[in-house]
Parts: sequence; structure tokens; C-alpha cells
Amino acid sequence: HSPEASPSVVFENIERCSPNLLQILLESISGLDVDADFTVELIPEINVAVATFIKSIDTKEFVEKCSQHKRVREFKMTVRLLESTQTIKAENLPDSISTDYLTVYFENARNGGGPVSDVQLFPEENSAIITFCEHKGNT
Repeated sequence: HSPEASPSVVFENIERCSPNLLQILLESISGLDVDADFTVELIPEINVAVATFIKSIDTKEFVEKCSQHKRVREFKMTVRLLESTQTIKAENLPDSISTDYLTVYFENARNGGGPVSDVQLFPEENSAIITFCEHKGNT
């Protein structure tokens, strides 16, 4: 299992597959349990789900298995590793949040963070865009 491989896998074109069905399908393909071994985050606005593995697995091999799986193909889903990014969006933030607080929070190694180069607050959306100096370790 190469350390560079992302622990997260993106499933695109998920509209034909209900969230429960997707979880059961992923359990079946991986042999792992949702919640204990991996999580699934749905992003309905862009018709995508992201499975993040808590348990260490060969995600490249998992992507291959999924891409060849009969049901995944029937649902016309595509599967790929989640690429590393230097920018994340934090949502549902409290009204009183400051850029300083977010910078310190996301630089904390205990939160999986690293050096932050920029924080843009969007108070009307209760969100912020956090940009890291490098993409290593952001989740």
C-alpha cells in the first residue's frame, strides 16, 4: 500500500444508485464495513460520493475492482482516487468565527492540518475557504 495513494475514492454519476445501495455495494466490493472501516459522504449538488477508508487498504486496487464491477458499470458510475488539494471548504461555521481561529485550527497537526497560507471567510454562507501551503495531509 503506497503512502502516496489517497485514502479517499470518488464515485461520480451516482444518481441511479441510492445512498443505502451505494454503501451496501461498497461493503460488498471491499469486504469492509461502512462506519467501522470507511465513511461515505454524498455531495448531491455535483452528483458525487466520496468513500474515505479508515482502515488501510490499497485504494488503487479498490478503484480497479470497482471499475470492473458489474453493478458499478450498470449504474454507469465512474470511480477514481480523490486527488490531493491545497484548498478545502469549511461549512456550517459559527457566526463569531475568525480567520485567526480557523488558521490556528487547521494548522494544528492533531486535526490533520498543516501550514495555512490563506483563509477567506464567507459570513453570509457560514463557510470559509482554507488554502494550505502544501497539499500533504489535508482531508
